[in-house]
Amino acid sequence: MSLKRKMVIKFAKWVSSTSQKIRGGQGVTLPGYIARKLNPSILTSLSSDVRKKTFVVLGTNGKTTTNSILYHALTAEGQKVIINKTGSNMMNGVVSSFVLATDKNGELDADYACIEVDEIASLTVLPKIKPDYLVLTNISRDQLDRFGEVDITFQKLKEAINKTPKMTLLINGDDVLSYTLAKESKHDFITYGINEQIFDSTSRSEIRESIFCRKCGHKLEYNFFHYGQLGDYHCPHCGLTRPEAAYAASNIHLSESGSTFDVGDRSFTTGAKAPYNIYNTLAAYAALRIAGLEAPHFENMIAHYDYGNNRESVFNIGGTNIQIHLAKNPIGFQQKISLVLKDPNPKDVMILINDEYQDGEDVSWLWDVDFQYLADANANSIIATGKRGYDMRLRLKYEDIPCEVSLDLENTIRDCIENRTDNLYLIVNYTGLYSTNALLKNLSNDYAGKED
Repeated sequence: MSLKRKMVIKFAKWVSSTSQKIRGGQGVTLPGYIARKLNPSILTSLSSDVRKKTFVVLGTNGKTTTNSILYHALTAEGQKVIINKTGSNMMNGVVSSFVLATDKNGELDADYACIEVDEIASLTVLPKIKPDYLVLTNISRDQLDRFGEVDITFQKLKEAINKTPKMTLLINGDDVLSYTLAKESKHDFITYGINEQIFDSTSRSEIRESIFCRKCGHKLEYNFFHYGQLGDYHCPHCGLTRPEAAYAASNIHLSESGSTFDVGDRSFTTGAKAPYNIYNTLAAYAALRIAGLEAPHFENMIAHYDYGNNRESVFNIGGTNIQIHLAKNPIGFQQKISLVLKDPNPKDVMILINDEYQDGEDVSWLWDVDFQYLADANANSIIATGKRGYDMRLRLKYEDIPCEVSLDLENTIRDCIENRTDNLYLIVNYTGLYSTNALLKNLSNDYAGKED
């Protein structure tokens, strides 16, 4: 190790430690920013120290959960693994994950790296990491002001992939956009998918990112949809067809406690109540297998895996069951609405919409979500909050769905706990996620103290 690298790492870690004390755990990307400024090649240097393989996970929806499952699976096999746990998936966050994983001497002790990467950031991150495997979950609209329409995301990902040689792609073959991208790339690829129609009509909705063949431009035909453009597709004009998945989930059974499904000759029992988490589990398992790991402990690991990951947390506060769900784009939001409708009991629903940079400053995507289903949610009240709470109320007005607006999140949650249905769903976009989780933890302690 060069003296310069060692000194840069030590200084960046000192900055991180100081920032944690001053800012109370915030600023996880700062050490990466400092390290890059002092040593622009720091990421390439550190990532080359990973002894075995590096996985990068990309995609509009599901990459954080997929990456987390992959990390836990490798750890269960006794491997030492680097991961960007906080979900900081831009360049500085990725560099931070490597810098902070070093020991007191600045040395990296890792068999594998599992790194989720923002789709646009992949243009600069992938060539520096040079991963062995890239897992692509799906491609759909996300943050219009950053990504633009889905064609721009497609082209950016294609450019990033083609700039990164000697990398095997693991692709969701049910997504015609991901499959076409793999076919147009210069890389070897392997597909995974779900062979059965397991998503309900609310999940499937009418949100379609692409129903036209990218090869010839004709309209695709579907035997069935999962959600968005994902499903069993074929082009009647040029013959493009959903590939037979090398790793396919079959014999799927969903229940209130979780799900069971088979992949080849192995059967998995999971706590995944939402069907989209079967995709995430399948992608992680397939990634292990294409890397040559038998993963004998995967069944036990996945049976105990917590799919919440701070993005689907459950609290019981003052006798009220509170669920918090992240939804940050049209397809993701549609899946959360489906979850709400699966609960037949009376409930209150709060929707928090912000427009910070991390959320996307353009919230016009709200008009692409089929909110009309909420009329059948048996909701005692629907409350909009966040910086764009009034935009959310306006959107629901066009569906003739009554909606309150409250900009006082804490007192509104307290009101729900003390005066409403004892069953609260909180759907939040990105910047509301961690602050709302923290608020609920504080409220949980507060109400526990009152009971004592």
